[in-house]
Amino acid sequence: MRTIQMTLDDNLVDDVDNVVKQLKTTRSAFTRKALQEAIKRVNIAMLEKSHKNGYERFPTGTNEFSVWESEQEWGDE
Repeated sequence: MRTIQMTLDDNLVDDVDNVVKQLKTTRSAFTRKALQEAIKRVNIAMLEKSHKNGYERFPTGTNEFSVWESEQEWGDE
């Protein structure tokens, strides 16, 4: 693990301090978890954008998935 220095707004530090007291944790632990979750969200957003771009470049054909329709249980039959 590495120690880093960050500059944060006073109000943000106050908010973090209030939350960590309630959670009975530390600023560092809270910040680590928040950053990990933010990175996951960014990675998911990047994958979704990549998938969207791929479907825009190569849209699905009209009957592309119809081969599997007979295997689908639609629930209304």
